[in-house]
Amino acid sequence: MDQFTALSYFVRVAEIGSFSDAARDLGRSQSAISQQVRMLESHLRVRLIDRTTRRFSLTEAGVRYLSDAKLVLEALAEADAAVSEQENAMSGRLAISAPVNFGCSLLGGFLFEFAQAYPDIRLDVSLSDRFVDIVAEGFDLAIRLGTVNDPSIVARYIGTIERCLAATPTYLDGMGRPASPSDLVKLAYIAHAGIRGGEQFTLIHKDGTRQQVAVNPIMRSDNSQMVTEAISAGIGVGLVHELLLPRLTESGALERVLPDWRYEAQPVHAIYQSNRYIPRRVRVFVDALASHLRKLG
Repeated sequence: MDQFTALSYFVRVAEIGSFSDAARDLGRSQSAISQQVRMLESHLRVRLIDRTTRRFSLTEAGVRYLSDAKLVLEALAEADAAVSEQENAMSGRLAISAPVNFGCSLLGGFLFEFAQAYPDIRLDVSLSDRFVDIVAEGFDLAIRLGTVNDPSIVARYIGTIERCLAATPTYLDGMGRPASPSDLVKLAYIAHAGIRGGEQFTLIHKDGTRQQVAVNPIMRSDNSQMVTEAISAGIGVGLVHELLLPRLTESGALERVLPDWRYEAQPVHAIYQSNRYIPRRVRVFVDALASHLRKLG
């Protein structure tokens, strides 16, 4: 027996005072309504309704049960409405995980605008280059760079980030500027430990030509900000996100290396726990972030 259904049917029959009228009101057959009420009575081991072909009335137990049953259904309706309203409201905690450089360079300004637009949302932002477990660690979503192959999570593509090589002008003055990708083996390389390829990776020319490149890593880090700081300190050449570079080159801190070549573009995904029952604040945040990335080109 579906006790909620049986309870709902009993209350409607009692309110209307007729099995046939209640059946029409609920869009069910009279036999289905009667069966549910009989099953409810059997479950309770008490008769709730006295009924004959000419007479319909609640028993004393039925009168008492009707009052309690209404309270149960009203409480459930209020609980449903409260949860639905809360989930669809633009308020509450929004826990986000994002890579360090992405968070500092691209997410910061967007977060401040989002916070102003939705002041009732409490943003809880964690920056880390490791792959967080959003379920175990309690995140509503995570921003992840690169391909996503985990079938247990839902990934929504929201943009692409270009990546290029950079070094300080002082380092390049001393070591020489590479004329081709093969010259990179002569330079000290700052490697991101989270990027596959190790001492070899592929660069793509502006005409689409691809070339395998060998490098000599003198330092590795799983933190993208540390990699950028190491490059900026002048100890070698390494990967920098394209969107970071204008600010760094305009200040003279860095110089683009092999300007006609770039790394494979890196897709950006928003990672959810599930494709169902996503709170509205999460959906709105991801839509706004995707729009923000498109505006940045």
